[in-house]
Amino acid sequence: MAEEQFIDFVKIFVRSGNGGSGSAHLARTSRNPKAGPDGGDGGKGGSVILRGNRNLWTLLHLRYTKHIFAEHGGNGQKNQCFGKDGENAYIDVPLGSIVRIEETGEYIGEVVEDGQQLVVMKGGRGGLGNVHFKSATHQTPRFAQPGEEGTEGWISIELKVLADVGLVGFPNAGKSTLISQLSNARPKIADYPFTTLKPNLGMVEYRDFKSFVIADIPGIIEGASEGKGLGLRFLRHIERNAALLYMIPVIDDDGNMKSPATVKKEFAILRNELENYNPELLDKNFLVAITKCDLVEQSDVLKLVAKLKKDLPIIAISAVTNSNLTELKDALWELLQ
Repeated sequence: MAEEQFIDFVKIFVRSGNGGSGSAHLARTSRNPKAGPDGGDGGKGGSVILRGNRNLWTLLHLRYTKHIFAEHGGNGQKNQCFGKDGENAYIDVPLGSIVRIEETGEYIGEVVEDGQQLVVMKGGRGGLGNVHFKSATHQTPRFAQPGEEGTEGWISIELKVLADVGLVGFPNAGKSTLISQLSNARPKIADYPFTTLKPNLGMVEYRDFKSFVIADIPGIIEGASEGKGLGLRFLRHIERNAALLYMIPVIDDDGNMKSPATVKKEFAILRNELENYNPELLDKNFLVAITKCDLVEQSDVLKLVAKLKKDLPIIAISAVTNSNLTELKDALWELLQ
């Protein structure tokens, strides 16, 4: 999938169907020319419904869909025949989709399970036929109830990736390499910033046939919460993750090993961006991974970890050499429990 094909926000104009009108028919037969009212009810209008589909990972299929209309209900007929109900209009969306009324921002709901259905615009009720209005004092009502009109308007659908663990770090922190080693995901990997331009999901197999889902979120830069870099486009996906793995390379851009103070500073910047976007993100359980440890002496790594673990839950890893990846999975599993 090309990077530009990851679509996580769309706006669509939707309209539910009108209810059919009830019939005001009066029965007439050769034996009884004044048999009375026999008008049937109108059918209900179709609704616009969001439906969860676990096989979808993006809103790409809705990118060029601007209008979705449900079917109108049929009118009632004589002999108390009901009008046909209008067909619903279904919009299949990936799990983690949130829908709002575009004009007001009003929250309608979210789809988080496969097959879950969420009514966005309810169809109009069908009108009652004149048979319902017959009474002892009014034997031949010549009127029926009109159908209820449907509703229409613009809605926005926003995708927030569902995953157990979200990888958080600056560009080129080694997130894509790690997810490719831990899971079946195969993200684009290169040694330059912003290789990842869309979230990647991977299933991590754990002991005793257990598993969890990990998400590679595109790199955060300082000021991301203000819209810089990829900014707000991807910060929203972190909200869905049950736990966070902060990833900080052991070396700087010049290849020099970082000091404990530098690691803490970078961790603080990442936390600050999350807090500025949504303070509740700081309540998530987390672990800090020092990455690319194959590029420095292991004795120096041990000294760095010893100084940092007094203040942070930390683990040193190398996705290239698979160093400590089993321990990392153990720590993440414990975090999720």
